Amino acid sequence: MKSGIELIAAERKRQVEVEGWTAEHDRHHDDGDLALAAALLIVNDLPCWLEGYDDTIAWYQDLVIKHENDRQRQLVIAGALIAAEIDRIQRLV
Repeated sequence: MKSGIELIAAERKRQVEVEGWTAEHDRHHDDGDLALAAALLIVNDLPCWLEGYDDTIAWYQDLVIKHENDRQRQLVIAGALIAAEIDRIQRLV
């Protein structure tokens, strides 16, 4: 059985190779929506304070609906999104 960090690393690799969510793609997410989508997956909720984040809301809803019966998958995706946001921030310095 893979550890949590191994599952997250594999998901991030999948996001890059299959979804095309490369460093260049992530560079355009400079308003924190990678971390926001991860946070929303973690709490598994869509709080009303998201007004003004229409693109992130749609993206989040798609992820939650697609994986609504798989809590582990939601957390793995969230972990990979957090890793992507950390990498994006590191590239800024």
